[in-house]
Amino acid sequence: MKTGTEDRRKVILLIVLAAIAVPIGIWELHGYFSTPAPRTAAVAITPPTGATAPGQAADPAGPAAEKINNIDPTLHLNKLAQSEDVDYHGTGRNIFSAESAPVVIPNPVKSARPNPQPVVVLPPPPPQAPPIDLKYFGYSEDKANRGSIKAFLVHGDDIFMARSGEVIDHRYKVGAISPGSVQVTDLAYDHTQTLPISAN
Repeated sequence: MKTGTEDRRKVILLIVLAAIAVPIGIWELHGYFSTPAPRTAAVAITPPTGATAPGQAADPAGPAAEKINNIDPTLHLNKLAQSEDVDYHGTGRNIFSAESAPVVIPNPVKSARPNPQPVVVLPPPPPQAPPIDLKYFGYSEDKANRGSIKAFLVHGDDIFMARSGEVIDHRYKVGAISPGSVQVTDLAYDHTQTLPISAN
């Protein structure tokens, strides 16, 4: 029957799996509950510098014993008293005594400066006005209004036309104008200069 053979195969498969699982479980439980043996670290004990090897007698008069024998632990009170009884005796003024006389400083026989003169500090000179950087290159006269002359002045690339009394370039005031020259005052320095007519 089919049903019986399938059940038999299942039973056999179950027995095989149990046979494999049981030893594995026992092995795992054994490793879990068993404690490992404590490991002891090997410590190398080295003898100290002055120690002797086994079988050799210890030398009481070694270097350590020599150091101890040279130390004198006795307290010498007479040496302490000698160091405490030292008095200060100088040849001059005692700077540690309030009763000592002050130092007498002799007056100089002659002054180091034979004729000392008072130092006169002069005020700095006023700043010099730079030359006026304008060129007078021509004029125009109004024939209807005689005496009304306009001067043509150039400063760099700028050309100005002004009558007498007018200010150009916010700094220069035009004065008397004539065909050959013009008077210009630099208002920043209060400096007046006569500019001749320029041929260029």
